[in-house]
Amino acid sequence: MENLLPKNGVVNLFENAFTFETATNYFKILKFEVNWRADEIQVYGKRYVMNRKAAWYGDREFQYKYSGRVKTALGWTPLLLEIKNRVEQITGFTYNSCLLNFYNDGSDGMSWHSDNEKSMLPNGAIASVSFGANRIFHFKHKSEEIKKSFMLSSGSILLMRGEVQQYWLHALPKTKKVSQPRINLTFRTFID
Repeated sequence: MENLLPKNGVVNLFENAFTFETATNYFKILKFEVNWRADEIQVYGKRYVMNRKAAWYGDREFQYKYSGRVKTALGWTPLLLEIKNRVEQITGFTYNSCLLNFYNDGSDGMSWHSDNEKSMLPNGAIASVSFGANRIFHFKHKSEEIKKSFMLSSGSILLMRGEVQQYWLHALPKTKKVSQPRINLTFRTFID
């Protein structure tokens, strides 16, 4: 499997991990089955409610600190376990939690960040699954002038592992070209 990054970590893209029909069906079920909550961020002490909605599920009630808020993982649904099993089979890694994001359309995005929380397995694998609208996903190196971009299509899995979170930032930019919603699932491994 080709590494899509030139250095400092490994990124693989499994473009057709789920068929179009399966991805479409999963999107419809997840849209209504998941316990979506408005995502909030804290910037310079001020709280902002985002249009993007989020949810977190896992093996147990992991505590996840994000932007000044604490989230507690809910128990897996049967569909999330089914998706998790497929992701583990394809990527060769196991995961104990999943952060889900619901993007209403291209006006919702995610700014530059790394998934490097101390409660996550250092240099662990993160599998990002896309259902719904196709979106561009960017990487940029933290200390060198290197950028990479990939189209994430519905049913794809983007696998980030090794030193990716240490050396790279990633983002889902906002765009006026996308009018359809997208659900993203990022399977992760949390530690105690």
